[in-house]
Amino acid sequence: MADIGVLGAGTWGMALTRMLSLTGHRVTVWSALPAEIEAYQNTRRQPNLPGMVIPDEVQFTTSIEDVCTGKELLLFVVPSVFVRSTAAAATPFIPDGQLIVDAAKGIESGTLMTLTRVIADELEKAGKSARLVALSGPTHAEEVARDLPTTIVAASKKEEAALAVQRIFMNDVMRVYTNDDITGVELCGAMKNIIALASGVALGLGYGDNTKAALITRGMHEITILGVAMGCDPGTFSGLAGIGDLIVTATSEHSRNNRCGHLIGQGMAPADAIKKIGMVVEGINAIPAALELQKKYKVEMPLVNAVDAVVNHGADPKKTVHFLMTRAPRSEMEYRKS
Repeated sequence: MADIGVLGAGTWGMALTRMLSLTGHRVTVWSALPAEIEAYQNTRRQPNLPGMVIPDEVQFTTSIEDVCTGKELLLFVVPSVFVRSTAAAATPFIPDGQLIVDAAKGIESGTLMTLTRVIADELEKAGKSARLVALSGPTHAEEVARDLPTTIVAASKKEEAALAVQRIFMNDVMRVYTNDDITGVELCGAMKNIIALASGVALGLGYGDNTKAALITRGMHEITILGVAMGCDPGTFSGLAGIGDLIVTATSEHSRNNRCGHLIGQGMAPADAIKKIGMVVEGINAIPAALELQKKYKVEMPLVNAVDAVVNHGADPKKTVHFLMTRAPRSEMEYRKS
């Protein structure tokens, strides 16, 4: 069994922590918030996962040195905007060659780095390297916390690292597949949240299944053309980390992005919708990087642009849908055009 350090104590981090502990691994969880750690120690509960009990064997700490020291695997599960700062704080205590798994989803605005690349960048500043794995797929914390059958992808350029993560995380309710296209897997994890926002907006406007199917299909098309332009494997986008994750995020009541979009579609201001959700809405964080990538790789992403217009520039959602529907006609087979 493995000694595992978990950096981040939100819903996804705690659902994975519970699962790993119940399968015999020794898990220590870190948070930068002392009050959060104290609450976990006292209640063994995650407030947004009602009914889930955190095993007594799980240890909690506010010391980033303690969570990193002597661990076979480090699991980053902080919000995407905090991955770099967390990696920078942890780097002095991470040994060279450490197995590190990133389970957060996003792309850093400005640098356009995927999150495993962000972690690697901080380690490289200290002359260190790591065996980096991205863990991504159709995995709502609410269902993992209830032991419902779930599948996920462990992606890495290093096959040994992906296989190690597969061995540690796989059990009778979590099936883990490996993939060597780590950039494609991470791109899917970030971009699908934007399309899920669009799906939620459509629901809030009162549109139906036809609209939802169109958004999921054309949204996956936009993610795929961007990924192919970036050199990713086209097969990744038809797999669990691609269409699988997009389906679950764009259709489920558990999806923060879908729920946030729903509120916006009903007329709520984006800032108020985020506040009402009460947790990080990663699709909104991903928009700046998506726009930068679209420009850099010269691909058209009208759905991403539409979400940006509604969320960040006050565009009317119904008029935005009308604009999308009345664009110039074209063939579905125009691969690099949308």
